[in-house]
Amino acid sequence: MGIAFSGRELMSTYIVGVDGSDTAYKAAERAAELAEKTGDKLVVLSAHSKDNTEVVTIGSDTWILDDSDQAGRLAERISSRLREDHPNAIVTSGAIFGKPVDALINAAKDHDAQVIFVGNVGTRGLGRVLGSVATGVIHNAECDVYVVRTAD
Repeated sequence: MGIAFSGRELMSTYIVGVDGSDTAYKAAERAAELAEKTGDKLVVLSAHSKDNTEVVTIGSDTWILDDSDQAGRLAERISSRLREDHPNAIVTSGAIFGKPVDALINAAKDHDAQVIFVGNVGTRGLGRVLGSVATGVIHNAECDVYVVRTAD
């Protein structure tokens, strides 16, 4: 569990980004499995690249739609599902501003994370040439990156 330091245990932090895709969920699921086994913390994040706020009025009802709120709700929905499936895992969630690669790397720095989890979609073939979130994180993260096999 965690990292031993001067006779005491320190909790490690894992980061995973989710966007509603099966690939992202599989990476989050693997991260939760490991966090539950190790007693480490998992931070589930959803990136949003615009600070849009839109007010929608239909009849007498008014809704305020915000990209940050939507990203936060997605991350919390995934986190809630992970907590149900892995009740001993420490799972938190949040929304982060920026392009997914930059946002995940910055979040890892902010949380002093030891590992960023990503799925392997886009790391081979044409996706590797054109780039993907996984490829960008692999090549630019300052911490370890765990590539989860999510597609053949």
